This record gives sequence, structure tokens and C-alpha cells, in this order.
Amino acid sequence: MTHPTITVADRLAEYCRSGQEARALDELYHPDAVSVEAAPMPGADSAEVRGLDAIRRKHAWWNDAFEVHEASVDGPFPHGTDRFALVFAFEATQRATGQRSGMREVAVYTVADGRIVREEFFYR
Repeated sequence: MTHPTITVADRLAEYCRSGQEARALDELYHPDAVSVEAAPMPGADSAEVRGLDAIRRKHAWWNDAFEVHEASVDGPFPHGTDRFALVFAFEATQRATGQRSGMREVAVYTVADGRIVREEFFYR
């Protein structure tokens, strides 16, 4: 039998690979989930946001700010019974500047009761 965290991890990875991040938010995230960036987002005072609506706003900001040309997802990499990581790689153009660049980040997710309750992003 597959552990519930692995099921969530596999589903999140597949949704991200197929461009269905909004579906992942609806199905896999707890309404009070916390999202933590490596640094505050532009215009924000904190690197941390709380709640699914705030996480949806982060996704909207990303989609408005960047045109993604290529994206890949590696993993999931399980850790214990309640966490897993994914590695994301992007080739994207920042819409405001027209600058195209490659980006990589590691995302660590914490799962409780079959839902993602925390995500943390690591990047330079």
C-alpha cells in the first residue's frame, strides 16, 4: 500500500508537469496552507504567506510576471512519512524587462491528513 504522502507527492508532480497547478491547489492543498519563499516577493514584507487564497495570488503574480518557455519537474523525493521535495527548472522571460533566463528551485512540501499544509522554496 502506498503511503498517503507519496500519493499526494505523485499527484502534485503530475499536475505540475501537465500545467494543472490550479487543480493541484484545489485538490491537494489545505485551506490554511503556508507558503514560504527564499525571500519576500516583490512588494511583500514577508517571505511567508498563509492561506490558499494567498498562494493562488502568488501563482497569479508568477503567471503575470513571467512567460515560461520550458519547465520540468524532477521527483518526488520522499523524506519520512510527512514530507517530500520536487526540483523545478524553468526557462522563462520576465515580461517587464524582456530578460530570458534559466531558474532552478527545490520545493519541500509537508503533508498532514492527506493535504499539503506547508511548502518551502529554495533558490538563489
